[in-house]
Amino acid sequence: MKDLILRVLDIMRLKRGPQDMPAGWSFAILLGLIYLGQGYFADHILDELESAPRSVVSVAIQFLSIAALLQFRGLGSRLPQTLTALASTGLIFGALSIILVMQAIPGEPQPALALTWFALFLWSLAVDAHIYRRAMSITMSLGVLVAVLIFALNFIVIQALFPTTV
Repeated sequence: MKDLILRVLDIMRLKRGPQDMPAGWSFAILLGLIYLGQGYFADHILDELESAPRSVVSVAIQFLSIAALLQFRGLGSRLPQTLTALASTGLIFGALSIILVMQAIPGEPQPALALTWFALFLWSLAVDAHIYRRAMSITMSLGVLVAVLIFALNFIVIQALFPTTV
């Protein structure tokens, strides 16, 4: 277990890639389900309506997008390790985000907290780009493009399916 955690942390430091994660579907599915559960928990903390469907849609978009891209490039066999890398790093980023959100005081400006959250978001995007780069054997620039496009697709679909009333 310690070795696995160190591999995940190395992926988050952009030193390892998804190919260093355990192969096979059982671990990928287990981590994917835990990742879904964490998304539901995070939305519940924020008192978001329809948190379970939002979490499922969000994770499904990310996982299906990378599955389609890997299949398109003829690299479908890399999917389980890629999903394992995405879910395991997503779990850590999600936990850090939950900690930050719990520090927020509604109605009060907290620029340091906002900056920390934004830095965490950018780091998460860079890690996703790194995973996509390694999984699809593309440049980091293309990995960033893929990460941004998947994020944008996710945002658009979530907003279309679950409009917020502000």
